Order: sequence, then C-alpha cells, then structure tokens
Amino acid sequence: MLTVELAVILLNAVLLLLAYFWWYPRVAGADLRKVAVFDTLITLLALLIVGSRFWGTEQAFELFGFHTNWFWFTLVTYLILEMPLAIWYFRRYGPPR
Repeated sequence: MLTVELAVILLNAVLLLLAYFWWYPRVAGADLRKVAVFDTLITLLALLIVGSRFWGTEQAFELFGFHTNWFWFTLVTYLILEMPLAIWYFRRYGPPR
C-alpha cells in the first residue's frame, strides 16, 4: 500500500515526466517564456490534484524530518524532482541563438 507521501511524489514524477519529455518539446521548444508559463500550469495542476484530496484535512506529511501540510510537501517535492529535468531540458533545447 502506498503512503500518502509516496503517492504525491509519484504524481509529481508522472506530471514532470509527461511535461518535460512530451509536452514541452512539442509546444514550447526552446522558448523560455512558454516553458515557464506551462510549468506554472503543471505546478498548479499538481497542487489542484493533491489539494482536492487533502484540503481541509489534518493529514501530516513528513518532509526531511519535519511535519508539513499537503501544499508545502507537494510544492517542495515537485521543485526537487524538477531541478534535474529542467537542467537537462535547457542543456538539450538551449535558448535560440
């Protein structure tokens, strides 16, 4: 059985993999502004999905030894998972010259 933390991390991972390997290359390419806009939307989608499940609950999430709520856990884990993908993406698709 999945823990709530693992479920949120898996959701974030799936959204990020779809975004960076399927959506961004097709729609944004090397346009940094488009990537930023779409990334904001994907981040909001992750928060909306997790929030629809945990909004108003007292569910605690364990994050680096601290208890936090669903919002901060989702946002921080999303950003941690996104960093290596973003670095790879911008090295591969770099800004237009």
